[in-house]
Amino acid sequence: MRHIFGILLTFLVIAESCAPKTKEVITTAPVEQKIDYNNPCRKLEDLPPAIREETENAFVLYQDQMRFKRYEAARDIWKLAYEMAPGANGKITRHFSDGVTIYSELAKATGDENLKRKYVDTIKMINAKLEECFGVDGTQMARRAFDYYYNLGDLIPEEEQFETFTKAIEMNKEQMVYFTVNPFTKLLFDRAIDRKISFEEGRRYANIILKSIENGTKNCKGQECEGWDIVKDYAPDRLEALEGIDGFYDCAYYADKYYALFKMYPDSCDIINTAYSRMLRGDCDANDPRLVEVKAAKDTKCYVAPPTAGPLRQAYDAYSEGKYKQAVELFEQYVNETDDDEKKAKYLILIAKIYYGDIKNFPQARKYAYEAAKYKSGWGEPYMLIGKLYASSGPLCGPGRGFDSQVVTWPAIDMFAKAKSIDPSVAGEANTFIGRYAKYMPSKEDIFLRSLKAGSSYYVGCWIQESTTIRTAD
Repeated sequence: MRHIFGILLTFLVIAESCAPKTKEVITTAPVEQKIDYNNPCRKLEDLPPAIREETENAFVLYQDQMRFKRYEAARDIWKLAYEMAPGANGKITRHFSDGVTIYSELAKATGDENLKRKYVDTIKMINAKLEECFGVDGTQMARRAFDYYYNLGDLIPEEEQFETFTKAIEMNKEQMVYFTVNPFTKLLFDRAIDRKISFEEGRRYANIILKSIENGTKNCKGQECEGWDIVKDYAPDRLEALEGIDGFYDCAYYADKYYALFKMYPDSCDIINTAYSRMLRGDCDANDPRLVEVKAAKDTKCYVAPPTAGPLRQAYDAYSEGKYKQAVELFEQYVNETDDDEKKAKYLILIAKIYYGDIKNFPQARKYAYEAAKYKSGWGEPYMLIGKLYASSGPLCGPGRGFDSQVVTWPAIDMFAKAKSIDPSVAGEANTFIGRYAKYMPSKEDIFLRSLKAGSSYYVGCWIQESTTIRTAD
């Protein structure tokens, strides 16, 4: 290493300081090659031969250090290659992504916050230099966004992460690279929940995500298809959860999704009622032919005599029109006014189901399920619902696959088991769900790699926040 920098320094001194010692001109001698330090994208061919050789060696040697994860040693050699010939051979750009990797790893390894910020500033400088010298395409911008999210998430502001993803989307003409879909979906979901993005912009990006999944799944080849399979286990569920925000999705979204579902199951009252309320939720025009068709099916196939006038009638009307929060308020008003414990239980569990299936607020759904259980002993339905809430939380508590998403099966199965233990009438359904989700529990290898042991206690975080017992699928 000292040899490399020593030779480089010697040549720099010679190139900059030494004056010719003779005025004699020898026309056959090679012209002295000087380094143009004002060239921001200097290439290897622009360097004097000896310096070029040492720089070429540095391009190779820093990669050797990276293979052994010796990032500090790699950085020192990388800096020589990068600073002397950022343009490399005019074609290769790997040293830019390698530099980002080196400084990302150094940022992870240090506890010095000031040093972390300096490393991040260096990463941004490297990215800016890449754009200056070679430009970047959509895939490269997508990789930058991915790196910001997964490797530098604590150091790059969320706003900047989001903007980097959106740049990649625009550069790729609104077609997303598969490895960016899940992190971008998470950022979009959080920004929508926190009202940091307009509904119009949020809908636009949600549609881009869904179209990208459709196109990517249809046209993928080889290992990329596995990536799209992982995406399908996460992103659509997260986007569907945004249906719980009043006004987020419009008629086009609800009609495209639920009218198609209605056409697949034209005799299912559950589907018919859901399609009708969702299309109204999206403010579809009463004369929309799709809504007219669904309403006709509802009136002829799924008619139920409405309750007498009062809060209960108003609650059902609000729900049927897709006004879910108003429906919850009215059902709760009825619960508070009645002295009948059976009715309290019935409508509290209904509120829980609205929070689960329509508003997509799982903590509130659990709260009302527990409230319902207080008014009816030996009743398994509230615990069945909580089990379903937990089992559905894989995409909410993790990436949709893998350990963090699998551990939600443990408390879910706990709830199914509790439901059947107190209420034999739900035993068949509970056993079905237990069998279904037991297959998705972590494997023995998964828990071994995390120094865990089957039968031990485990605390599941996320919104669930329950202690459970470790079990394996095998």
